[in-house]
Amino acid sequence: MTMVGASPGSAGYRRSRLTGTAFLSLLALYTMLPLGYLLIASTKTQTDLFGTFGFAFGHRFALLGNIRDVFRFDGGIFARWLANTALYSGVAAIGATILCSAGGYAFARYRFRGRSLLFAIVLGAVMIPQTALTIPIFLLLSKIGLVDTPFAVILPSLVFPLGVYLMRVYVEQAVPQDLLDAARLDGAGEFRVFATIAFPLMTPAAVTVLLLSFVATWNNYFLPLVVLSTPSLFPATVGLASWYQAASAGGGSQAIFPLVMTGSLLAVVPVLLAFVGLQRFWQGGLAAGGVK
Repeated sequence: MTMVGASPGSAGYRRSRLTGTAFLSLLALYTMLPLGYLLIASTKTQTDLFGTFGFAFGHRFALLGNIRDVFRFDGGIFARWLANTALYSGVAAIGATILCSAGGYAFARYRFRGRSLLFAIVLGAVMIPQTALTIPIFLLLSKIGLVDTPFAVILPSLVFPLGVYLMRVYVEQAVPQDLLDAARLDGAGEFRVFATIAFPLMTPAAVTVLLLSFVATWNNYFLPLVVLSTPSLFPATVGLASWYQAASAGGGSQAIFPLVMTGSLLAVVPVLLAFVGLQRFWQGGLAAGGVK
């Protein structure tokens, strides 16, 4: 039998593996550099932040003091910003996952007039950056009186075209049509077929959509900046930006640059926990089942 490529243990195989490992290590280092800088900067005082090398620790380890000051500064509003962000992201992610799952399932397993055209519109919406839609969304929300309310952030975030595309592709590969037909023959209605048969098989893709939507809403800055004006409704992204602008406008007279860095670090932690907590759901091969 002829083997394609270098065989394991050969010099060519070792060189290719070493090259691949080195390349991936560089990518990992490039990805982790901003997080490393953020972590180090959060341990510094205002003087050390501007008086020492960015990737070197300062003369005093001030992380715990910075965390305490973050939650005390400006009446402790940072905790409210984190709660707002969690609310917006959690509700939007759950809602978007349900809508995307239902939409992807319908596109994959139903035949109806205009199906191809509607899916082409969904694909086209994936290509449109959300920043281009923010002003039209603001005008629409202002017409119905939802500007400067939590719904102004949550409702637009429920629309996640990429999630519909991912769910359709996954359903076509992982949800057997014969299994659905067998459930219908047993007397199950369409909603029950989707909720009890199809959706459990879609769990890995649904978790992926949940995470993507959660992270997109958590990191969203421009939409909340436009549609919100009350500081108590700000998410962490807009709130931290307002602190940074306040510190910059005063020429650094307000010693809150370390608070901005520490607040940014704290805002990253929930996203990391979400990835770690949901990692066990990322598994394939759940579509093994029997058909009567």
